[in-house]
Amino acid sequence: MRFLPRLLAGAALLAPATAFAHPHIFAEARLEVTANEDGTVSELRNVWRFDEMFSASVVMDFDKNGNNQLDPDELAEVGKTVLESLEEFSYYTTITEGGKTVKVAKPDAINVDYKDGQLLMFFTVKPGEVMPLKGKLTFGVYDPTMYAAMDFASDDDLVVVGNKFAACKREVVRPDPDEVLAQNQASLTEAFFNDPAGTDMSKMFATRLELTC
Repeated sequence: MRFLPRLLAGAALLAPATAFAHPHIFAEARLEVTANEDGTVSELRNVWRFDEMFSASVVMDFDKNGNNQLDPDELAEVGKTVLESLEEFSYYTTITEGGKTVKVAKPDAINVDYKDGQLLMFFTVKPGEVMPLKGKLTFGVYDPTMYAAMDFASDDDLVVVGNKFAACKREVVRPDPDEVLAQNQASLTEAFFNDPAGTDMSKMFATRLELTC
C-alpha cells in the first residue's frame, strides 16, 4: 500500500525539495458545490478520474488475487486507504470565506471504481463550520505538494447546485502560473520551495470557483 501515502498523499514528505518540479500524477476533476434551502453551503461533491499509468500502479498494489482487476473488496480497500491518507491534506479540497480558509470535515467514505483502465473516486466533503452564501467564497481542488495535477477540463466541471445560488455571481478562475510567480516574487523564495509548511501557498496556482453573494 505504499503508492497512496507516497504518490497521492505526500511525496513531498519524502522529498520536499522536488515538490514543485512537476506533477507525476494526473487527474481530471469535477466539483459540485451544493446549497441548503436556508442559504448555507451544504456539501462539495468530488469526482476524480486518474491517468492510466497511475491507475495501473493502483491495480498492481491492490490486486491481491492476481486477476488483473480490482474486485469490490479491493476497491473498498483503496477507498479506505485514501480516506486515511488524504485527511492531512483536507482531501485536496480548499474552501475560503472572505479570504479565510474554511476547514473541511472528514467524508464518510471515498467510493472507488475502475473503468476503461482508469481509477475513479467519488466522495463528498462538508465545510467544518456553517458557511452562509454571503460575501466572497471560493472552492477548489488542488494538491498542496503539486505532485498530483488536478485538472478541470472545462469550466462546466465547476458547478453550483441549488436555487439559492441565483443571488451569487459565479466565476471560474484559472491563474496564469507566470503571473502568479511575478506577482509574488517576495514570498516565493528558496525557503518557501524547501519548506513543506509553505506549500499551502500553492493554492495561488489552483483553478477555483469564485462566488460573490
